[in-house]
Amino acid sequence: MFARRLCVFENISKQCAPALRYSQRRWAQVHDVRFLVTHQRADSITERYRDNLKRKAAQEGLQSVDELKTVYKDRIQQQREKVTTKAAFPQPPPPPSPTAIGHSPTPSSSPLSKTSTPPGFKTLSSYLDLPKTMALPPKEIEYIWRLRHANTPTSLCAILPSPTYLRIQQTARKHPHFILPLPREGSTGAEIHFLQWAFPAPDTATVVFTHLAEYKLRGEFSQPHTTITMHLELMKEKGLVLMQGQVLEGRGVNVEEARWLVLCLQKFYGGAEGDQVSRRRLLEKFSQGDETFRVEELVDEAEKIV
Repeated sequence: MFARRLCVFENISKQCAPALRYSQRRWAQVHDVRFLVTHQRADSITERYRDNLKRKAAQEGLQSVDELKTVYKDRIQQQREKVTTKAAFPQPPPPPSPTAIGHSPTPSSSPLSKTSTPPGFKTLSSYLDLPKTMALPPKEIEYIWRLRHANTPTSLCAILPSPTYLRIQQTARKHPHFILPLPREGSTGAEIHFLQWAFPAPDTATVVFTHLAEYKLRGEFSQPHTTITMHLELMKEKGLVLMQGQVLEGRGVNVEEARWLVLCLQKFYGGAEGDQVSRRRLLEKFSQGDETFRVEELVDEAEKIV
């Protein structure tokens, strides 16, 4: 299945090359990363360390690397389970005993009470005093949110109306991965960037942007250049979703370029209905590995956003 889909994307690249060449665009080469997300090839790792594995097999008195794998099969499985356990989100604590409940304060049932959030993710309460913020009108909340990030040169912030965010979220759950072109000022070329959606907590959605070449080289270990977090705590009561992001220095993308990528994301995932037909079709083709997906169409749609 992976090989078939990879061939599909290679065909797409070949079909797009002539059109891009005629229009004098030197766009970055696009590789198929749609399926690398869930199809990591263990063979490449084995080949990389084959010499070491052969020496280890000889030391153990074994004839081949395959025999070595068989001998260490149980140990390898235990190590994988150990790593998976460490990477998993922490489990909620067990419910207190009836005796403990009688001597403990009753937890608040307020909608502003904290929810379980994975390590490394900040909730909106990390930035704002939520009870006080809830008493403010939307315009003042927007002003305070922008002021909160004004003095950080590498930060991004925005406020989305709830209907806009809900459209974006609905599309993102169907198409959590996509690519976007980034034009370079003073150049006829552009770079291709890979985006990934995640929903790590009920009131949090995240997007990470990575250079496509970086993702192709390192896969899930690649380092993103921009991270975006959308906070949903005020969505029901105030009709607002507060967005904040960070552009990492030294990763080859500046703040203005990151803003362009975020704008493209919003237009592709939650634009007005009249503009969404062709963009939604591109999202669907990319997710499905459709061989009729055209990079040139993606570039043309991105250019319409300007």
